[in-house]
Amino acid sequence: MTGMKKPTYNGANLLFALAMAFFAVFFLFPVARTVSEAFFVNGRFSLRYVMDVLQDATYLEGLANAFRLGFWSTVVAVGIALPLAILADRFEFPAKRLLTTLLLVPLVLPPFVGAIGIKQILGQSGALNSLLSLLGLVNLDQPVDWLGQGRFPGMVLMTALHLYPIIYLNVSAALANLDPALEEAAENLGCPPGRGFFLVTLPMALPGLFAGCTVAFIWGFTELGVPLVFDFTRITSVQIFDGIKDLGKSPFPYALVVVVLALTATLFFVSKRLIDGRDLSSSGRASTGRQASRPLHGPALRACLAFFICITLLALLPHAGILLVAFSRDWYLGVLPNSLTLTHFQEALGHPITLPSIANSLRYAGAAMVLNLLLGVSIAYIVVRTKVRGREWLDVFSMLPLAVPGLVLAFGYLAMTREGEPFRWLVDLPPLIPRESPVLLLVIAYAVRRLPYIVRSAAAGFQQTSASLEEAAANLGAGPVTTFLRITGPLIAANLIAGAILAFAFSMLEVSDSLILAQEQRFFPITKAIYILFGSLGNGPFLAAALGVWAMLFLAVAIIGAGFVMGKKMGALFRI
Repeated sequence: MTGMKKPTYNGANLLFALAMAFFAVFFLFPVARTVSEAFFVNGRFSLRYVMDVLQDATYLEGLANAFRLGFWSTVVAVGIALPLAILADRFEFPAKRLLTTLLLVPLVLPPFVGAIGIKQILGQSGALNSLLSLLGLVNLDQPVDWLGQGRFPGMVLMTALHLYPIIYLNVSAALANLDPALEEAAENLGCPPGRGFFLVTLPMALPGLFAGCTVAFIWGFTELGVPLVFDFTRITSVQIFDGIKDLGKSPFPYALVVVVLALTATLFFVSKRLIDGRDLSSSGRASTGRQASRPLHGPALRACLAFFICITLLALLPHAGILLVAFSRDWYLGVLPNSLTLTHFQEALGHPITLPSIANSLRYAGAAMVLNLLLGVSIAYIVVRTKVRGREWLDVFSMLPLAVPGLVLAFGYLAMTREGEPFRWLVDLPPLIPRESPVLLLVIAYAVRRLPYIVRSAAAGFQQTSASLEEAAANLGAGPVTTFLRITGPLIAANLIAGAILAFAFSMLEVSDSLILAQEQRFFPITKAIYILFGSLGNGPFLAAALGVWAMLFLAVAIIGAGFVMGKKMGALFRI
């Protein structure tokens, strides 16, 4: 364009510097602080504690169990998600939109809350054994342990049911972005359509599958809530959690965190390199457009519907369990509760622990969402719209929170805010911050952990919006802020809304950071209140279930809203 103003990057350089400073202070420094606690003894570098961890039979068993949980939950999740994604992409069938929407149901319930419901149904004294006893198939004196010896199979099932939507979204997005001309070319060369899909299309969608598997494995490997609810202590995440009480005396919890960090970071960078080297999903559409999905008929249609319905019912099992627990007065050795009541829902909103926790979570998640929007939009703009040197590193840093478990960051924040540390003021800045208050830490932790959702959604919006509109506004004298507020912002508003909704909702129900950083009742967020109530005597578990139902309803509305806005592009929010 003749006379076009050359863009200046002074503002972009400033945003870049501020974003990198944020990551340096609240991401790299806490990780480095955790590492230093594990490797430096009396000011001198030593491998002693890390080596002791790697030689300790208890810690090795915990790492082995964590790896098993991550691996098998990912395998089960892939076994569920991959055929679902292929069927949804290739075929048309009745109620397809409804059935594919219901596949996302597991995302609306934190897995450790769902574990409360699944225990009530599949436990030895649960509903399934009671039903089988009525049918004469099981003796209640010797009930079947459906959750498996040591509860490990139950943890795998619960974790896999929560993670398969992430893999499904990734694979669906990858399949939807592939060029149909490639299959057409294979068909023209004599390859049957079905074989062409498995030889051409599916291999090209592997980066999406691998991306989803990486996130799922890291999530399962570091899962904390489910083992706590299942009372499974021989696993790394619980060993780290139990080590909080010894932080001032023992470096072993930090050493264990470092081992976890090393494993997850290695997996992340290896998968990132493989995905970046093979990602062909963005090669662009052919001019012929997307191949139409083929309608199913007869036995194939019935088999497809049966598969979708069975998976949906299985995925709804934890939700049904938690819902029935919340409504029941008493439920022991019965197919259904002995009697129903609404009392627990009323008490859950008026309990001295639950009501403040809801208010706390709203404040923490709301502040984190605002911070996420400011950071995420700035990072996406720098990465997509500018040529600032180092922007590739900023893009990598913005995605790293998917690879660094909440356990690691939470321990880093504890280490960097102890007495005598430079960031002690984050938990002690009277009168703004009460002494030993985790409020700022929780807001920052939530923001860092959910930042990838905002960055990816904003980046997608910038990529879909022509830069010529911004250049035209600059030629007419509009500044960058004015241009964004009046032109670019409204055009990418849907993407930002979707990312913000997910960031807010998942922050509300964050588990690891909440359980570790919030130690006093007045600062409890919702998830910490649910955990404390579940372990309480009396009606505590029922109140925990009721609070979990309220949380489930809230997150369901958020995810449905985000899915309505983003569609299949929602899978990009869970990509590394």
